[in-house]
Amino acid sequence: MTLLVRDFSPADTDAWIRVRRASVPFMVTTRESVAFERGTAHPDKKTRMLVAEEDGEVIGTAFAGIAYDSAEPGQSFVTPHIGPGHRRRGAGALLLRAAEEHLGAEGATAVYAWVQDTPESRSFAERRGYRPTRSLHFQRLDLANGRLPGRPPLPAGVELRTAADFMDDPRPMFEADAEATADEPSDISTDFTDFDDWVNHTWNHPLLDHGLSTVVMADGRVAAFTAAHTDGLTRYWSGMTGTMRAQRGRGFAKLAKTDSLHRARAAGYTDAFTSNDADNRPMLAVNRWFGYEICASEVRHVRELG
Repeated sequence: MTLLVRDFSPADTDAWIRVRRASVPFMVTTRESVAFERGTAHPDKKTRMLVAEEDGEVIGTAFAGIAYDSAEPGQSFVTPHIGPGHRRRGAGALLLRAAEEHLGAEGATAVYAWVQDTPESRSFAERRGYRPTRSLHFQRLDLANGRLPGRPPLPAGVELRTAADFMDDPRPMFEADAEATADEPSDISTDFTDFDDWVNHTWNHPLLDHGLSTVVMADGRVAAFTAAHTDGLTRYWSGMTGTMRAQRGRGFAKLAKTDSLHRARAAGYTDAFTSNDADNRPMLAVNRWFGYEICASEVRHVRELG
């Protein structure tokens, strides 16, 4: 058995997707999204994509980079995945070591990684010096056979639009995303201050379906939104749902998600997925109301580099 870790090449795209879908089947991954993440990464992100190869077959992947948009310098991340049936052979350890060496050389002082909430995966991380920080839950909704709540009547002064209505000027969406993201539970803070960078890497992301991303407008201003990511076939992923601070408590998150999910089902999508921090009780309650059920959990871990 020959096991090696090397840099990703475009010829590895199908294998990368295969490993990713087998490891985290609830995430949306396409050839276009892999090429986009590789080809448009911000230079300060110091992105590195790695693959583990066993006897010529790609059996694992890792995506590593610097959290360049964090207010705290030195924060970084790595996302390793090993395909089922190929674990406990050393590929994960090799991928992690290569990623840590890269991140350390780029000035990282802490590395964060999401780990499946299983005894085997958590033990793997802890043996390598990682400690748990927070948990999240992946959730699934059967769009094809599930029963969606009906669209509620709109209050006075409230209207529904989609992100496609902001194609000429997405700045209101940038400002809304920045405010909502700043309040999300996270180990790594994110400061949205660069509009052009946000357009390049969020607004123009090939998975973002502008027509299915609903925006709630109150008195002519963005009050809430939900960002829909899709694979163009059957899978729908809630990339982000946020409500502006001044508009919270009015049910606008439910309103945005209800409209978007109805649009998605009408467009032929059959499986809806989302994830929430385990401490984000408001959004977990909203998703339970829709009928989402937890299908997997992960625990974020961190290791200090010295």
